[in-house]
Amino acid sequence: MGNTVHLLDFSDLIKDIEQSYNEVVEWRRHLHQHPELSFQEYETSKFIAEKLEQFGITEIQRNVGGTGLVAKIEGAQPGKTIAFRADFDALPIQDLKTVPYASKNKGVSHACGHDGHTAALLGFAKNIVKYKHLLKGNILFIFQHAEEQPPGGAKDMIAEHILDDVDYVFGAHLDSSLDVGKVAVGSGYKMAAVDHFKIHLKGLGGHGARPHEAIDALVGGAELVGSLQKIVSRNIDPLQAAVVTVGQFHSGSAFNVIAETAFIEGTVRTYDETIRHFVKERIEQITKGISLAHNLQYEIEYLLGYPALYNDEQQTEKVKQALKDGFGVEAVVELQPSMGAEDFAYFLLEKPGTYFKVGSKNERTETQFPHHHGRFDIDENVLVNIQKAFAYITYAYLIS
Repeated sequence: MGNTVHLLDFSDLIKDIEQSYNEVVEWRRHLHQHPELSFQEYETSKFIAEKLEQFGITEIQRNVGGTGLVAKIEGAQPGKTIAFRADFDALPIQDLKTVPYASKNKGVSHACGHDGHTAALLGFAKNIVKYKHLLKGNILFIFQHAEEQPPGGAKDMIAEHILDDVDYVFGAHLDSSLDVGKVAVGSGYKMAAVDHFKIHLKGLGGHGARPHEAIDALVGGAELVGSLQKIVSRNIDPLQAAVVTVGQFHSGSAFNVIAETAFIEGTVRTYDETIRHFVKERIEQITKGISLAHNLQYEIEYLLGYPALYNDEQQTEKVKQALKDGFGVEAVVELQPSMGAEDFAYFLLEKPGTYFKVGSKNERTETQFPHHHGRFDIDENVLVNIQKAFAYITYAYLIS
């Protein structure tokens, strides 16, 4: 690992990260008490900018693609530029916890850990800026808004050319299914593309005793719901991944009235782009065919959302080794694929890098609730571990 001076200085950086625990926890709890929904994160964005200024970081871009922010520190020597991203939006979920730092915004909470991501990246920025003399290259800190709500904030930030000079990009997500102290890393497809469809059917309402005089949208809709479930089981290679889920089906108003309209809403999750577009085409074909069979009018709204998240093999292996060197071999586990979605995928379409998860669960029940649950909470030691992970990656790319 580099020369002795750099090794000693880097050791001091790790100590600084450990000693900043209370301050970073304070930031996380402040953000937790004041959550803001996607595309509405004005006070959160202001809070981040004020902290970065206090750290002495002068190169700050505000209102990037909306409420996003980008900060940069330049190393003492020329070299590559790496980027770290944290998201900072909250969810429309009531905070059910009875803790002093519970959300003060009714119906809104940080039930996914984005407050932790932001606090940890702020902590890393504050700590690493004191050691920029070690850097052979530059670090970009990306604070991204609106991860939870498609079309998301990543695309608009990228559209403002924030990645033009970046060589590699990295993102971390705390994970309540993973023990604190563990880090999950892996290459290839790790998160799915997420698409959203709405189908409106229109027939002709009538009396329940005279069905021949009506056009029943409920019966057609029910057949459509069942048929959509067969796309994966009968049209997709069993060795490929795909999910079609109907989350809503609304039709009818009374027991003796034939429904004139039906509404179906759902999501599609895939990895492969060819399969992604095939499923969309099949949904459209099946809807058209069943509507024709039942003499219904139909309308489809189909949103292609976030793409699948693909971790670059070479950079993932480099990060995995850096984290093993830092945390120990036993602490690093394989990141399992998920059909969840994450708009960090847009960053990885532009630049090579990797997205990994850091454990936030301990023996307390309070830390074991799933993401997007009203009682979601974390072991706040994960805030230190995220910072350390960023430090070990920085060492591998810009110091050693």
